[in-house]
Amino acid sequence: MTTQELTILVLFYSRHGNTRKMAELIAQGIESVPGCSARLRTVPAVSTVTEATAPDVPAEGAPYVELSDLKECAGLALGSPTRFGNMAASMKYFLDGTAADWLSGTLSGKPACVFTSTGSLHGGQESTLLSMMLPLMHHGMLLLGLPYSHPELMTTSTGGSPYGATHWSGKDGTLPLSEDSRKLAIALGKRLAETSCKLQAAT
Repeated sequence: MTTQELTILVLFYSRHGNTRKMAELIAQGIESVPGCSARLRTVPAVSTVTEATAPDVPAEGAPYVELSDLKECAGLALGSPTRFGNMAASMKYFLDGTAADWLSGTLSGKPACVFTSTGSLHGGQESTLLSMMLPLMHHGMLLLGLPYSHPELMTTSTGGSPYGATHWSGKDGTLPLSEDSRKLAIALGKRLAETSCKLQAAT
């Protein structure tokens, strides 16, 4: 492991707070690995005509992401609630603005993982995860999932998949994260941090 502290970016969009809670658990997993720290960042909401509508600085919670966060991170965890089986427009809006980083290879070779929260159990958890993987693959990132060595993947009835951490929040967004979902989110963050350390040590 490297002796230099590595910064792992946990970038998310959350409307009702469930994806944010998952981000915090992934950050917990990241910071359980010596030499790693989590940097929580979010993206602003956009309007129906795809224009940013939020204030320049969030009133509370994580700051808005800046492109410098991409350059400074050793790994990335990307999270969004599902919107008809896809990532939310706010996250897509941000990712669409990273063409310069794609051209320069800012994220190329860095590990990444994805996570989501859905209102219905079969409301597109896995397709949303896959939709977030696509731009990360174009950026040349190394995608991580959750291996079946985590027994919760075989027992969970509320979320969690080999593609990434998930949570079923209910149609009104009030269902708490299950113990299985919590464990899998923490495990995903830990795996991302451990992989970041191994890659950094190999360079």
